[in-house]
Amino acid sequence: MRILLVEDDRRVAAALSSALTRRGYEVEHAGTVAAALSAAPCDLVLLDLTLPDGDGTDLCRELRRRSSQLGIIAVTARGEERDRVLGLRLGADDYVVKPFSMVELQARIEAVLRRAAHTVPERNLIEAGPVRIDVAGRTVRVAGRPVALTRKEFDILVSLARQPGVAVPRDRILLDVWGTTWADRHTVEVHVGSLRGKLGDPTLVETVRGVGYRLRGE
Repeated sequence: MRILLVEDDRRVAAALSSALTRRGYEVEHAGTVAAALSAAPCDLVLLDLTLPDGDGTDLCRELRRRSSQLGIIAVTARGEERDRVLGLRLGADDYVVKPFSMVELQARIEAVLRRAAHTVPERNLIEAGPVRIDVAGRTVRVAGRPVALTRKEFDILVSLARQPGVAVPRDRILLDVWGTTWADRHTVEVHVGSLRGKLGDPTLVETVRGVGYRLRGE
């Protein structure tokens, strides 16, 4: 998960970046509106509304205009009701008032990312190489052979099959399947091992060292 942290206070930014990195996120820091607008694509923005070169609410509006699926959480000292309502109306998915705990922020990040994932239209039929998935019917066939999977195994396969040939981070799988990034990552390894055995070809699900897993796309 890639997070863009828009915060002009370097000490606050350093502390938040460190805490988020320890939780498995990739963090890019931008201290100004200009830097935020030129930053690389991300999954979620943590947005301070008080910035030295412009108002964060204008930035929020522009970010939402660029992407309807981007997660945006306003993180600010502005706690008045009118500020919260304005931020939400301009496109923020959530609003966190300083000071806050990392436990609260983590929970809000996961909730926003789950909602963003659910806005992506789901294809009913997914094909990747010999693998054919009926998402609505929750059935899988490999080279025409039906394969019986547990609920978690099926959801992991769908998470990988949405982007065949692309490495999917373990945290993305945890969020898609378990709804959190706090679960034991060893759990993913165990379920992937079982999934490989049931698919009948262990090379269909490849391990990408240091990242996660990839469903063979050819």
